[in-house]
Amino acid sequence: MQKKKLPVGIDDFEKLRKEDFYYIDKTGLICDLLHNWGEVNLFTRPRRFGKTLNMSMLKSFFEIGTDKTLFEGLAISQETALCEEYMGKFPVVFISLKGVDGLNFEEAYGILRQILRSEMYRLNFLVNSDRVFDKEKNALKRFLNEEETKEDVWGSLKMLSSLLYQHFGQKAILLIDEYDVPLDKAFQHGYYAEMVSLLRGLFGQALKTNQFLQFAVLTGCLRVSKESIFTGMNNFKILSITDTRCDEYFGFTETEVIRLLKDYRLENHLAETKEWYDGYLFGNANIYCPWDVISYVDHLSADPYAEPEAFWINTSGNDLVKRFIDKADKTTQNEIERLIAGEVVEKAVRLDLTYDELDSSILNLWSVLFTTGYLTQADRAVKGIYKLIIPNREVREVFVLQIQEWFRESVVDDEEPMREFCQAFLERKPEDIQKQLNVILNRMISILDTKAPDDKKENFYHGLLLGLLRSKAKWLILSNVESGDGFSDILVEPEEPDAGIVIEVKYASSIAGLDKACEEALTQIKEKRYDERLRNDGRTEVLTYGIAFCKKRCKVVCGECENKVPEAQAFLDTGSEEDE
Repeated sequence: MQKKKLPVGIDDFEKLRKEDFYYIDKTGLICDLLHNWGEVNLFTRPRRFGKTLNMSMLKSFFEIGTDKTLFEGLAISQETALCEEYMGKFPVVFISLKGVDGLNFEEAYGILRQILRSEMYRLNFLVNSDRVFDKEKNALKRFLNEEETKEDVWGSLKMLSSLLYQHFGQKAILLIDEYDVPLDKAFQHGYYAEMVSLLRGLFGQALKTNQFLQFAVLTGCLRVSKESIFTGMNNFKILSITDTRCDEYFGFTETEVIRLLKDYRLENHLAETKEWYDGYLFGNANIYCPWDVISYVDHLSADPYAEPEAFWINTSGNDLVKRFIDKADKTTQNEIERLIAGEVVEKAVRLDLTYDELDSSILNLWSVLFTTGYLTQADRAVKGIYKLIIPNREVREVFVLQIQEWFRESVVDDEEPMREFCQAFLERKPEDIQKQLNVILNRMISILDTKAPDDKKENFYHGLLLGLLRSKAKWLILSNVESGDGFSDILVEPEEPDAGIVIEVKYASSIAGLDKACEEALTQIKEKRYDERLRNDGRTEVLTYGIAFCKKRCKVVCGECENKVPEAQAFLDTGSEEDE
């Protein structure tokens, strides 16, 4: 059987079905919506979990004139009575606000107006409808002529509902995708108050005082508090990531992922797919990130040796994690370490926030990281206390990368302490090196996985030293290079032409073992002749250091400085004297 095309980045249901892309059936969402009626239904899920595709599916199902063959063979087609009553029976207004962005309010406002105008172009048959009162077409005409007023914008969705009701004699279904993106962008760029005012007017008329509304569905990442843009609305049904209703319809279940891998003959890749992209708990459902899974299967289809990548993470700047780490105090830093090590952190989470509350408390940032998918729950909350974990390896990589960036900005780029640190190596001051390293270790957020074996922990400290020494831009830093009878951890060629530095890094399982580990490091340097490469480059004054680490403590010992010429050079010098 020929494999279907994979829908990478395709969120148009009609295109996906007509062009025979692979589709994981989520039409059960339609049944749940109709059986558990809500006038205004808000689904909050992280980005890239299929919100837009599901909204497009709803439009295709309900809209008058729909192509009913799109749903052949899908679960909803088995609900014959429901399809007979609802399929293709309603006018639909569908807008996505994911593109509303701008450095200032005027730019964002202009984009919002264009999005509304595009939907009006799609419905422009209303201008010529003899069932619609001419006077009520005026606002629509102003939009189409790009002459709309702010009052027109506020009333636009209600106006379309009214015109559609007059034309079809049927109330309209309103679909608003990514409703909170304009607020997110406004918060980032400093015009939050203006955007709140605009959306409060738009949503208030469309959702609260709209007698032409059959029902509405909204999607977004954050459940923005009613006091922000939904003031006075009591007809909301909120289905968040903690809700058991509709919990399997956004993202892929494990059964769906196994079937997808099997369909593409990639069953042997389940383990790494699970490690990288699974781990979300929505309601009672264990969920994989669909964007990641589809992207990974697409890569594997072209290259069977392709390795997992951070597909979901790379679709965003991950500013929330950066903001979180920048604001972390000592207690929060410890909690981040525990999360990265795979542990659970218990927190009281607020599921409804306004964006301007994010920076008022580190507790609010915990809540936002949870609702946006950077953290998930290990189990159901008890009395409002959530057991938070990092869902998978992909998200863990984000935290590690942001911590590394924070470390570079706050430690490595601090020029004077780094200059003194590096100079201490040249001046044979192991006590100064040790003191500075212990300060740095105590300050930083460790990215060490405490579950790793001891030899792997050594790699972390090795990388830490490399990052610190590379702050000296004119020094040549070599890592894991062949020298003498083995591979030296770190070789340094400073600006001084005769100087050289050899560093061997060790990990000790206890503080008491640091001294012994340092001596073992110096012995290894001497026995393996790690200084040979430096001496062959003319570095005659070579300093050797054994540095041992245990958690956030270290010990530094300096070996004897041996001033000698390389053996080959000594042989040549001796030979020339004998000739004379």
